[in-house]
Amino acid sequence: MSRPHKPPMDTATATAALPPAGQAALQLAVLGIGQMGLPMARRLCQAGHQVRVWNRTAAKAQPLLAEGALLANSPRQACAGADVVISLLENGDVVRQVLFDLGADSAQHGLQAGALVVDMASITPRQAREHAQRLHALGVRHLDAPVSGGTVGAEEGSLAIMVGGEEADFAAAAPVFAVLGRATHVGGHGAGQLAKLANQMIVGITIGAVAEALLLCEKGGADPAQVRQAITGGFADSRILQLHGQRMVQRNFAPGARMGVQLKDMRNALSTAAELALQTPITQLFAQLYADAVDNGFDQLDHSGLFAELARRNHMQ
Repeated sequence: MSRPHKPPMDTATATAALPPAGQAALQLAVLGIGQMGLPMARRLCQAGHQVRVWNRTAAKAQPLLAEGALLANSPRQACAGADVVISLLENGDVVRQVLFDLGADSAQHGLQAGALVVDMASITPRQAREHAQRLHALGVRHLDAPVSGGTVGAEEGSLAIMVGGEEADFAAAAPVFAVLGRATHVGGHGAGQLAKLANQMIVGITIGAVAEALLLCEKGGADPAQVRQAITGGFADSRILQLHGQRMVQRNFAPGARMGVQLKDMRNALSTAAELALQTPITQLFAQLYADAVDNGFDQLDHSGLFAELARRNHMQ
């Protein structure tokens, strides 16, 4: 039986529903235990919060039991009694399905009035706004809070967290964000996803620039590793040159952020730009390059593996 809609709570009442930062453990639910969800949920357990986890493939969540987490059989069960629900799911369609479209097992049927859903998946701003509206009709609050920093950032608690939604809800989520990294409130619902799309545009395009530059050096007879060292500290230096440039030099593309996920984010950026009537020819070009890489069998590589696609085109594998 579907749960009746409840009227939205006012901001003051909603904020009071969560314990103040540093004063009490929170009841948390984490939906989606993958490459990012596993280390993030582990950190939340280790911080003393009470964590219930759900994953479609339950075996992936088993390592968290040793950290004190409880394993739920459905999103509804995971969300029952939770102060904060964190989703770390694959894409916007999956987020919608888990929140609303799994029948009696849907998360919406377990959410208590005043709970806060923090969606940390990378989806489109339009989808984030739609989810916020549907949850608001149930008396449930929402933040879109995608992250950047990869599995290393998730393990170290150094993620960049881009947050859209109400300022009061951002403040209420501070105990969660503090465990996971550095959070910045960037605007209303959907703004966090806009910031993440900007991040992914810059990351995806810069990976391509570093890859082409290192291939140019290799093709021309210079040592790519030494070239990378030579330009370190100059105007072209960046974290991508340092981290992904090293992976390119070593031809080590073990996935941190998969190529297919980068392609999904580039396509989300293009669809959002189209909604805004904004021309993005550079992003269009790189989205096609990542699509070609996926089509040529590089889907499971790290997104720095765009180097492998460019090397293939130049017969330099």
